[in-house]
Amino acid sequence: MSHPVLFTPTRIGGLELTNRIVIAPMCQYSAEDGRMNDWHLIHLGQLALSGAALLTIEATAVLPEGRITYADVGLWDDATEAAMGRTLEGVRRWSDMPIAIQLGHAGRKASTEVPWKGGAQIAPSDPHGWRTVAPSAMPFAEGEAAPQALDRAGLDRVRDAFAAAAKRAGRLGLDAVQVHGAHGYLIHQFLSPLSNRREDEYGGSLENRMRFPLEVFDAVRAAFPADRPVTMRLSGTDWVEGGWDAEQTAAFAKLLEQHGCAAVHVSSGGLHPAQRIPVGPSYQVPLARAVKAQASIPVIAVGLITGFEQAEAIVGSGDADLIALARTVLYDPRWPWHAAAALGGQVRAPNQYLRCQPSQFRGLFARS
Repeated sequence: MSHPVLFTPTRIGGLELTNRIVIAPMCQYSAEDGRMNDWHLIHLGQLALSGAALLTIEATAVLPEGRITYADVGLWDDATEAAMGRTLEGVRRWSDMPIAIQLGHAGRKASTEVPWKGGAQIAPSDPHGWRTVAPSAMPFAEGEAAPQALDRAGLDRVRDAFAAAAKRAGRLGLDAVQVHGAHGYLIHQFLSPLSNRREDEYGGSLENRMRFPLEVFDAVRAAFPADRPVTMRLSGTDWVEGGWDAEQTAAFAKLLEQHGCAAVHVSSGGLHPAQRIPVGPSYQVPLARAVKAQASIPVIAVGLITGFEQAEAIVGSGDADLIALARTVLYDPRWPWHAAAALGGQVRAPNQYLRCQPSQFRGLFARS
């Protein structure tokens, strides 16, 4: 394959990307009081040498109570900003890969244990737990502590926290912000009729359920430098009858585009324990395709994209404009190198690694 689409340049807003491979945000559950540490330097540093076009920092809480776990990264005060700054300084010294950040709030799915310790909800009375908030006072799962429904002051506090974190992200020189509106976290909780039972202007109709997510997006867009893109990650469906679905996702994506959203990253699920997800290779690509049919901004597909030809087919067919890698790139941090070798593309590699280029793939590496 002489000219793989996967290795052609593209743009998200004003951000130029060397290829169509994005590293998705992946929680590490290794922060201390919201502060990044050496683990994040090692983790992000290796991925910044992968040959992908864009690296996205994991879901970063805009408030302490917005963390999924007590070990999540945050960006809500000077201490968390300084810790992230030290990490970014180390990564940028050796890589010029653009870096984005995903800003989020876990809502009713906050206050949980780290995954390798079971991931269960932690009670508010526990030293590692706290009272969660949500659109409505409905717990995620039976037996969990019910969240507090956000009142007007609470809505304003969350919205303003997103804006403040976006301002800090701009000050840190991050190249893009992604607002987390997927996987059953707070913004998704407002979008889905399964979790949003409000009777005010933020609940009921699709227009009302989109209102607070748009307020958050607008606040982030206003706070982040205008020449850098703001995107959003959405769950294309709840995989539960009567929930958020592909049609509503496409309608929301069109509205986001009007509000200045530069791209939409389409995932799925995470909102309800009754979800039935047909997991398999490219299982979320039809959701990305549905959004792309309605919106003109770039669409990013994600989910069990592991094969080189598979990834090329997704972007080559126009189902999506870019593909995102998560667990795939944790397993193989040089996946973009191997894809370029298999497809006949070229990737940027650090000068220190140029001598490892296999003889049968001359021309594989471009100098950083």
